[in-house]
Amino acid sequence: MNVPREKTARATTDRVLVIMAKAPRAGAVKTRLVPSLSPSDVTALYCCLLKDTLALAQSLGDVEVAIMCPESDVNDLAQMAGDEATVIAQKGEGLAAGLASVFRHFTENGRRRTIAFNSDSPHLPPSFLENAFQTLVNHDVVIGPTHDGGYYLVGARASHPELFVRDGMGTSSALDALLARARGLDLSIGFADPFYDVDVVDDLTRLAAELRLAPEKAPRTANWIRDWRRAPSSADTGKS
Repeated sequence: MNVPREKTARATTDRVLVIMAKAPRAGAVKTRLVPSLSPSDVTALYCCLLKDTLALAQSLGDVEVAIMCPESDVNDLAQMAGDEATVIAQKGEGLAAGLASVFRHFTENGRRRTIAFNSDSPHLPPSFLENAFQTLVNHDVVIGPTHDGGYYLVGARASHPELFVRDGMGTSSALDALLARARGLDLSIGFADPFYDVDVVDDLTRLAAELRLAPEKAPRTANWIRDWRRAPSSADTGKS
């Protein structure tokens, strides 16, 4: 099920930015933040991260913005995105299937520069995304490494389903596995700047420090973190 939500002025661009997302439901998103955060807090945080990530994507010029998600999440995410993005149901289950769906969908009728990136990196400098698109001019694939051995973005100009398999997804070997598959396909590889996403509480602590100095990078997330830190803990309220 596809729900078109893109601005028609951007439909003819050769640059596509796709956010890999899920509907914000407790137990389905950012599960590694529990128990440091309650399930309801994780869900609220994820909503803010996703909305700020959409704003980041929209801040780039001449880019079609889309969301790729499980089919069951399309309606919820379409309501959240409004007119900000196309919401598209992936084929198959899991992140590997979602990434394969991105490039199959957006490069099928032409060699469009397509980048898929995380829904939890709204603090990413826009220049990183611009540079990644530029890298695709001269390379088959662009990859944005994270500091924990994964990657926060991957881009290509054509569909390469063999790039994405379940093995290694979401682990500290994810980047190495992706690089090995790309080299095995004889694809030229370029790199975006290394960055971090928000997977564990240490990442959230780092993000909080960054947004305390520059809340405009991700204003919804900055406000949520500020209010969450001000909220009384169970110890403060005398609850066990």
